[in-house]
Amino acid sequence: MDESISHGETLVSSGQSFELGFFSSRSSKNRYLGIWYKNTPQTVVWVANRNNPIVDSYGVLTIINNGTLVLLNQSKSVIWSPNLSRVLENPVARLLETGNLVLRDNSNESSESYIWQNFDDPSDTMLPGMKVGWNLKTGLQQKLTSGRSADDPSIGDFSYRIDINVLPYMVLGVGSSKKVRFGPWNGLEFNGVLVLDYLVYKEVFVNNDDEVYTLCESNNNKIISRLTLNHLGFLQRLI
Repeated sequence: MDESISHGETLVSSGQSFELGFFSSRSSKNRYLGIWYKNTPQTVVWVANRNNPIVDSYGVLTIINNGTLVLLNQSKSVIWSPNLSRVLENPVARLLETGNLVLRDNSNESSESYIWQNFDDPSDTMLPGMKVGWNLKTGLQQKLTSGRSADDPSIGDFSYRIDINVLPYMVLGVGSSKKVRFGPWNGLEFNGVLVLDYLVYKEVFVNNDDEVYTLCESNNNKIISRLTLNHLGFLQRLI
């Protein structure tokens, strides 16, 4: 994306797996910027403006002069924009085949050059390669948060995160409290978490001076797998 995307337009990943655009929930006319599987548009895996929907039919995602990615409404007010650590001179947004929306300098395609990526700001879905954990250098926390209801993607009551106060544990929480705790890591999985099929995906855990995180890697590119935290607080592995 070098210019902008407005209502009715989409950005598609190179292998046609994911699509970015505007959608409305079934119960309201509120509009959101999101990413979904191209073959199943009803399965939204990420929402940008969860708590600040567009209330009219107009919305545009664009890169403004200072290199910032912004979502604007009809009155040109900023509805959503990611937090950027620096300004890019030649910015470009790309939707990768992993479902990761990245903002980088167009002259450098290495992952280290990403100024921002939506994988660092998950919604209620964890895709292969997406981290849940902490960047200990920047203080960035990556966690799943449920929606308010099946039709309302605004941030709900439940979260799936890593607690690093003592040993790293996976926590399914309600607000600031803990509903369920899994762990610690036993070298293969977090104690208390049932891995359904090692042929489909593999769970990875990293704990060093820079980061503490878990992610899932796909072991079969022909099978789609994702982890979701729904509005009722159920953590579900869908294959």
